[in-house]
Amino acid sequence: MSTMPASHGHNAACCNIPPVVSTGYQAKGTYKEYGDLKTYTTGPSDASKGIVIIYDIFGYFDQTVQGVDILATSSDTKYQVFIPDWFKGEPCPIEWYPPNTEEKQKNLGAFFGKHSPPSVAQALPGYVDSLKAKHPEIKSWGVLGVIVSLTTSAATNPFSIAASCHPAMVDPSEAPGIKVPLVLLASKEEPADKVQAFEAALTNAGAKHVETFGDQIHGWMAARADLKDERVKEEYTRGYRTVLDFFGKNWA
Repeated sequence: MSTMPASHGHNAACCNIPPVVSTGYQAKGTYKEYGDLKTYTTGPSDASKGIVIIYDIFGYFDQTVQGVDILATSSDTKYQVFIPDWFKGEPCPIEWYPPNTEEKQKNLGAFFGKHSPPSVAQALPGYVDSLKAKHPEIKSWGVLGVIVSLTTSAATNPFSIAASCHPAMVDPSEAPGIKVPLVLLASKEEPADKVQAFEAALTNAGAKHVETFGDQIHGWMAARADLKDERVKEEYTRGYRTVLDFFGKNWA
């Protein structure tokens, strides 16, 4: 875990997860534009449910794209899935991790200042409007990412269900405002007391599942997943299976 301080707020049986590829993943989807954002999109075009993915700070990494393809192709329920490129081709270089030098910390702090979680959360409803305009066949929307509680606790929330994976900033004060089913999968790096307090305060969601993957690092379901490690691959797969299971049971 980096010593850099926090910055800028910054049913399993029905799921058929394909074998996870450690290297050289071939994406199943395509890139389109919605609003002014390049977007990776995947999944069957006749699906009536859509999922928006908020990628981590490293952007379109193979591990992230592979996870999105899993969501789109591994359940009895059909989903169209979308990853907007919030960073517009300029994600955080993964070489800045761990931020163990003053220069890396300065660069990372500037990146978070430019792309703060609240700014992305505020832009999400407008982005979903652009998706709705081009996809009237999609009747309801879900979201997965690290800023989910910010989005789903806001009055402008456009989502019917949500998944928060290794969220980094766990704020229990946001939990009471969440009024849609939520699954939260924490890593060992999210503070256990904050995760417990968040779960206790998640009283209006209707359905919830909160679980800590105790031997996994922040980012194990995204760009920082070392899929050459069999244990990481196992928990990466189980994470996506858990999300699909929760969505399958609780998305009306």
